[in-house]
Amino acid sequence: MGTHRAAIRYAKSLIELSQEQKSLEKVNEDMRLFTKVTSENRELAVILKNPIIPSGKKKAVIKALFEGKVQPITLKAFDLIVAKGRENILEEIAVQFASEYNVIKGIVEALVSTPYKLDGEQRKKIIEIVEETTGKKAELKETIDEALIGGFLLKIGDKQVDESVKSKLTKIQRALVA
Repeated sequence: MGTHRAAIRYAKSLIELSQEQKSLEKVNEDMRLFTKVTSENRELAVILKNPIIPSGKKKAVIKALFEGKVQPITLKAFDLIVAKGRENILEEIAVQFASEYNVIKGIVEALVSTPYKLDGEQRKKIIEIVEETTGKKAELKETIDEALIGGFLLKIGDKQVDESVKSKLTKIQRALVA
């Protein structure tokens, strides 16, 4: 699914407003919380995307879940987005907000896949490599993929470093077949 243009506009507007009110960090935390809640609770995502459910009920659900847990500016933004009938793209807005925030703060997201959980030293080393390579602060997300057998797969933006045993075995197999 491509990013909806309206999601980009809403995210940028919320970024600008939160910067003006000097609450960018807190609103970023709010948007992360929203993303976490919607990813863990698919029922909420379904409710927000369902056109049959009246916007008043959607506002009530959002208010019940987030009032007192997020900044007033964030709650007002959610309310406005629902009032405009754009609640179906709230998740996209939150993702886009995080992306814009990372650009402002000079943060690069890196995704590392390994067949096992990284220990602190390994994690630190990968973060150092990403930061040296990009010249930006790294935010590392980890996934476990046992199919890799060993090694790692590192994605930074549109670049990928594949140092997995699975990849090396595939290359050997292709060389033997050719």
